[in-house]
Amino acid sequence: FGHARKGIFEPASKELLSEPAIVCKLGEATYGNQTIDWKSFRENYALIRDEIAACIPGFENFNEKVKKSAGFYLPNGARDRKFSTHNGKANFSINPAPENKIEDGKFIMMTIRTHDQYNTTIYGMDDRYRGILNARRVVLMNPEDMKAQGLSKMQVVNIHSYFNGEVRTAIHFKVVPYDIARGCVATYFPEANVLIPINSVAKISNTPASKFVEVSLEKVI
Repeated sequence: FGHARKGIFEPASKELLSEPAIVCKLGEATYGNQTIDWKSFRENYALIRDEIAACIPGFENFNEKVKKSAGFYLPNGARDRKFSTHNGKANFSINPAPENKIEDGKFIMMTIRTHDQYNTTIYGMDDRYRGILNARRVVLMNPEDMKAQGLSKMQVVNIHSYFNGEVRTAIHFKVVPYDIARGCVATYFPEANVLIPINSVAKISNTPASKFVEVSLEKVI
């Protein structure tokens, strides 16, 4: 399902850039504008939508469709019973569950989004999914793990992540009790992105393993 989104907050600064603007500035600075006109894309997002319409099924006439307040439906193989497989059917695979072990006193962290968030664009400070209001620099933790670690509700901690001998740190997160599996914690991104090891990636997609990060929590006195 596709639809337009618009925030309700005033920008924190005139220097604050959108995701497309950041990517286009990086492209322009790295490659110039000879092959791809990054400058035009940065100044006119309709041109980006035209390029999307030209190459992705379901986005034809994208600039017209996005004007509809009700949004528009995109192709969905499962819904339409159309699968781009060798036999035209849904194919399932079975993969062995990994046996990951971590040291005592450490946790597996996953980064998550709030209700009012799309990628790194944050439209509001409340997370109605989880009942967390006006806060994003938080770490969700099982109450039993909190007790074992001697942590109390809203206690401030620093989070350290570990991968191949490298330690990364994010400071001043508040502990929030939550019904999450023991041994696991959750944080919002992009606030916790600094903890994601750039070399820890999925085997096939090569995307950062942001759902499985080994961390420890340090009390801030």
